[in-house]
Amino acid sequence: MFLRMKRARLPRRAGEWVEVRSKEEILATLDPDGTYEKLPFMPEMLQFCGQRFRIAAVAHKTCDPAHKTGGRRMRNAVHLEQLRCDGSAHDGCQANCLLFWKTAWLKPVDAPPDQHADSGLAEEQLIATARIPTASMERPVYSCQATRLFDATTPLNWWDPLQYVRDLTSRNVTPRHALKVLTLAAARALVRFGVGYRLTRMFYEWLHAKLMGRPAPRTGGEIPRGQPTPRIDLKLQPGELVRVRANEAILSTLNVDNKNRGMWFDEEMVVFCGGTYRVKARVERIINEVTGEMMEMKSPCITLEGVSCRALYSRHRLFCPRAITPYWRENWLERASGEPGSP
Repeated sequence: MFLRMKRARLPRRAGEWVEVRSKEEILATLDPDGTYEKLPFMPEMLQFCGQRFRIAAVAHKTCDPAHKTGGRRMRNAVHLEQLRCDGSAHDGCQANCLLFWKTAWLKPVDAPPDQHADSGLAEEQLIATARIPTASMERPVYSCQATRLFDATTPLNWWDPLQYVRDLTSRNVTPRHALKVLTLAAARALVRFGVGYRLTRMFYEWLHAKLMGRPAPRTGGEIPRGQPTPRIDLKLQPGELVRVRANEAILSTLNVDNKNRGMWFDEEMVVFCGGTYRVKARVERIINEVTGEMMEMKSPCITLEGVSCRALYSRHRLFCPRAITPYWRENWLERASGEPGSP
């Protein structure tokens, strides 16, 4: 208990350098199910023990797209720059999730080893926690940070102003950026209110162009519900250079539910329209965050290097630092030449 209380008080802010504790120190913090404060430490994270990284963001809050409960409050956790799950202990899951790191698993750079760490979970036991025992071995059920995230967090009201204060004090966002996004969120709320819709929509689009330097994102496809949506197979491979098609061109591939063959085109993805990026992977299998079962995709989708959710528009989830990797249908992309560049 002394060990856990001591670690939990360590202050963390985005931009600070930290060192991941040794395997032995981390295993000593874990409960028998491989969790600390109900959040799993996954076998994929062992490879980073003893290394130094910079904090990308303080994970004081996160989102819950699986259960659709909106924002969630997280305690004593951060995200480290570029550290994502490679799925190696979960049968090759390709979700590419940004890892959560409890502050108990980190220490200041050059801090001495913890002398109070008792022997805890064995590495073999940790590896075993990636799967949940079931009656049927044909459909294994997996346990990971994504499937256990709901249990490791508590509800967070979207209107709670303290979360935005924490976004600033943790240096997750700059005051200038926060002011822009929150101003646009207020303008969008006027549009959703419905009174004077055309006027408020025009104001929002003008304000968005003024503050962001680009048109406001548009969603809502043109294909009637129940009608098939188009499919293009470019057979893209990792490393290839692609350009994200224009917002309007993508809308022509979506139905009125904003989906193409069941895959949602999120408003947060419009930010990348017109940009050039390299293909990171062809995604064929990911773990269902609700059931824990592996889902095999009927047709592969694409992930792009350096492309993740920025939480600029999502209702009740502004400034979420989880940086979920979006999935792209190939008919939302086109081959390009040159070098990667922003829109």
